[in-house]
Amino acid sequence: MNVVFDTNVYISAFLVPGSKGEQAFLLARRHLVTLYSSVPILTETARVLRTKFHQPEKDIASALKMIGRAAQILRPTRKVTILADRPDNRILECAVAAQAELIVTGDQHLLALKEFEGIPIVRLADFLRMFPPENM
Repeated sequence: MNVVFDTNVYISAFLVPGSKGEQAFLLARRHLVTLYSSVPILTETARVLRTKFHQPEKDIASALKMIGRAAQILRPTRKVTILADRPDNRILECAVAAQAELIVTGDQHLLALKEFEGIPIVRLADFLRMFPPENM
């Protein structure tokens, strides 16, 4: 299954041990899903870790490296401008470029769309319910 995680999933994965975000990220690290990300998503993740959560640069670099190992990093060429929040549009661009089967997010603006160009947009908890407990 090809998936794109929103920045909030990565933030949860790296800042809250044992969180649903970490569980989702571990599914990607174990290759139970094929995770896609993009340079703009990585840039936004670093920005949020730096400005909102005041993480040290070495921890940010480590998180980005882990994402880079777990995900295929794309450079989407198509621009999407349907949402007011530019970083949300970058998630949609990545999903289209990846031909994703799912976008996983906690962002209410993305969730309100329900789907984008046939790609379902789901909450993190709903994504995790797709996997048997032994995979967690």
